[in-house]
Amino acid sequence: MVALEPDAEIVSPVTYDPAVPSVARMYDLLLGGHAHFQSDRDGVRDLLKVAPSSVEVAAINRAFLVRTVQTLVRDYGVRQFIDHGSGLPTQRNVHQIAQEIDDSCRVVYIDNDPMVMHTGRTLLAGNPNTAVVHADMRDTDEIFSSKAVQDLILPRVPTAALFVSVLHCIPEKGSVPPARLVRQVRERLPADAPAYMAISQLVSPRLDVRRRITDLMADLTQHHWGEVRTEEDVVGYFEGMEILDPGVVEVSQWRPAPTAARTAQTSDEWTEFGGVARAH
Repeated sequence: MVALEPDAEIVSPVTYDPAVPSVARMYDLLLGGHAHFQSDRDGVRDLLKVAPSSVEVAAINRAFLVRTVQTLVRDYGVRQFIDHGSGLPTQRNVHQIAQEIDDSCRVVYIDNDPMVMHTGRTLLAGNPNTAVVHADMRDTDEIFSSKAVQDLILPRVPTAALFVSVLHCIPEKGSVPPARLVRQVRERLPADAPAYMAISQLVSPRLDVRRRITDLMADLTQHHWGEVRTEEDVVGYFEGMEILDPGVVEVSQWRPAPTAARTAQTSDEWTEFGGVARAH
């Protein structure tokens, strides 16, 4: 990725406010990245007071993404990915993971964060099988009519839509709540080949924790946030789909590599919960 010095200025046709924490940049910081500002560091400091396991949760989720992409390419023949709310390219990215196995794999990244767009396009320059679409991931019509999707997401090719650790950024009472968004995307995936969906979401069994973290993140990001939900909510996103083994679980338990070292959470105030399903 493009390494940024703290508080560096980026020349971009789309602007953003470095004084307001970004979910993407905070996640980048939790993963050990460098593309963040003082506001993001302050935001992570405040988050860790409420959810001290956030560093471990971020690492666990990123490992889930890696295993999911590898499994879909190797075991299910997926060669096309649409990654919703992709975030900053801090660690191994979907196209890198997939193309390590088959360099013909195609990936379209979707994000509405201007810094994500800038760094993503820089990273992807020269890779004809990847593209980034600057759009709200709830705008399914805009996304699927974009040139990037039209050019890279082809008929008769197994395809996967990814919603990995992003649905908690969408409010339940918004114009397109998460369950509806999942249904809309599922309906738009190529119908003449197998299609899959990978979904994970931050959850907590404790109402007080859900409210506290939701309120904090909404305040920090000026309401660019949704809510922490329950495991039952996440299971509901898979309605009508064929859920792959081992089901919808805390994501460190989703097909863990037998010899891989596992990151342990220091506390369990929230966890990442999700799975993978065949959409049709």
